Amino acid sequence: MTDTRPDSGDREAAANTTDILDTVSINSGPDIMEDKNDMFVSALDSPTDSGLAGLETLDISANNEEANKTPSSDTMEDLSLQDDGEISIEETSNDVKPSPPEERKEPAVVPPVVDVNLDDDLGVSEVNLDDDDDIFKSARLEPEPAKASSTMTNGFSRATSEEPAETDIPLEDDDHPFENAHLKPGLQLSGPSPTPATIQQQTLTSFHEEEAKREMEGGDEFIEIHVTSPHKVGDGMSSYMAYKVTTNTNLTYFKKNKPEVNRRFSDFLGLRDKLTEKYLQNGRIIPPAPDKSVIGMTKVKMSKEDEVSNQSEFVEKRRASLERYLNRTASHPNLRVDPDFREFLELDAELPKANQTAALSGKNVMKLISKVGDRVSQYTTKMEETDQWFEEKTVMIDNLDLQLRKLLVATESLVDYRKSLSGHTYSLSKSLGMLGSAEDNSKLSAAIAQLAEVEEKVEKVHEQQAKDDFYLLSELVHDYIGIVGAVKDAFNERVKAWQSWQSVQRDLNKRRENKVKAELASKQDRVNQLRQEIAENERQLDMAQENFEKISRIIKKEFDAFDVKKCKDFKDTITKYLENMLKSQESLVTHWERFLPEIKQMEP
Repeated sequence: MTDTRPDSGDREAAANTTDILDTVSINSGPDIMEDKNDMFVSALDSPTDSGLAGLETLDISANNEEANKTPSSDTMEDLSLQDDGEISIEETSNDVKPSPPEERKEPAVVPPVVDVNLDDDLGVSEVNLDDDDDIFKSARLEPEPAKASSTMTNGFSRATSEEPAETDIPLEDDDHPFENAHLKPGLQLSGPSPTPATIQQQTLTSFHEEEAKREMEGGDEFIEIHVTSPHKVGDGMSSYMAYKVTTNTNLTYFKKNKPEVNRRFSDFLGLRDKLTEKYLQNGRIIPPAPDKSVIGMTKVKMSKEDEVSNQSEFVEKRRASLERYLNRTASHPNLRVDPDFREFLELDAELPKANQTAALSGKNVMKLISKVGDRVSQYTTKMEETDQWFEEKTVMIDNLDLQLRKLLVATESLVDYRKSLSGHTYSLSKSLGMLGSAEDNSKLSAAIAQLAEVEEKVEKVHEQQAKDDFYLLSELVHDYIGIVGAVKDAFNERVKAWQSWQSVQRDLNKRRENKVKAELASKQDRVNQLRQEIAENERQLDMAQENFEKISRIIKKEFDAFDVKKCKDFKDTITKYLENMLKSQESLVTHWERFLPEIKQMEP
């Protein structure tokens, strides 16, 4: 065991230290201040002094000074003013304890003579020279209350004077740190004064609560459009058919939830032309509007008011196709927010008459010539396809178009067959009825009359089947032939963008060649002019390439949406078609099962 009691030399050093401290406490003149500073420097330069112990002890004494009016601060004061000079290191380390939190929260009172603490530090540092083990022991024990005191002091100052510092919330590493903030408990602050953070948290929470409340009230976004009440406006060839368009939606950018307007057929065609001019050049797939029928509409115009019902099949077919066209347009996320589309659905007034919507108008003729020109340019400047995705989809679209056209021919033949079957069944029913009335045998006459009634009911079933064949199956195929054509138009826009890109590239190559020739001919003016043109061409080349890449990306997204929509439409339509066919067959079975027992019970 090492004797920790100081020897006589140490006592003398402690006594000298006590004398110095007494002198400093009595005289605080400039000379004494200089001697004190020299002693402080000598203490720091001492080779046996531990830098860690000195700094920690300095921090301890400085913090103990702030609490010098508490009982725990008497240890350091007694340590520096003992008369016998016997200082125990173990007592110092045991007596220096952290002051209670209630006392440490009080503001520190700075004494008028600050230099005493510096000498106290010197005294303590010199006393700590006796035993190295005790030095490190005190260094381990003493920083804890000092650290706690400094932390509390700093925490108090931040809570009172540096409130913005408490808003440094540790956020997750994501692009939207405040998304679903009310669900993240990590966004809460801990500390004595969380008022600013609490206010901010309540703001975020209230915002998301209001948003969630709006979603609960409105539900998922939806828009549903119905085209009803077709009616003839005017007389003669100047007349036209108008339709009532009713929209039911909860979209916020619509002014009304259920707007109702009247629109003529040319308004639908004008809307499609406006959307095509805006979005087709970007690679968007624009749903096609119904085809214009010159013959069918002429019959409607020339028919009288009481004869319009005779043209009900044509009118109903157009009404249904217009409704499907508007709903397909509304299902497109970019097209349904277009101002022209919203005006079409909401403006309760006549729209400006769409020009060049006639079947033989000059605009349609120019469109036809433009398509022929595009087809020729595609053959003359064959695009070198480098994207395998587009190559596969182009082949798939061509094959799909071919198969849909074949299917349309088959469904139209089926519709004609159902209609013919319905008509022949009706003729059979009338003939059986006439036969039953001419029969003398009453029982046989009654049986034939019942058979005529059954055939009449069967005729109604066949008529409904013909309608299902047409409105469900045939019209779906016809619509998707038009949509596939719109997909081809979008693919053609990509080809046009590639051709524009290559055209700019060719112009740039020609100018570069001309620049080399001008440099060889020493035509400096021509060289400078070509340099400017080349710079402009390079900028145009970058824009053309960026446009081509942009259209390619948009077309891929549009095609994916088209593919999903196509599968859903075919699934829903075929499911409904089969259900209707099943009901029709069950109805036929029911009719024949009722008639069979009656005919068996008939006696000859």
